Amino acid sequence: MVPKISDFGLARSFMGDQAEANTNTVTGTHGYMPPEYAVHGSFSIKSDVFSFGVVVLEIISGKKNSGFCDPRHRLDLLGH
Repeated sequence: MVPKISDFGLARSFMGDQAEANTNTVTGTHGYMPPEYAVHGSFSIKSDVFSFGVVVLEIISGKKNSGFCDPRHRLDLLGH
């Protein structure tokens, strides 16, 4: 059995040669959304790359981004 990661979702929102867009409704899982999307609702084809990078970082580190906390620095896994 080979696990596969799929459906990061935002890339499917684009039509034709469109490279970026904005939304008033931000949906997703915090910790996996790029900051510009979470704060401003701006997303691009790079947004899915960010989400995939978070998953790869979790695999390499063996820690979940949302569950990791360093009390000395108040950073999550991405802040390191």
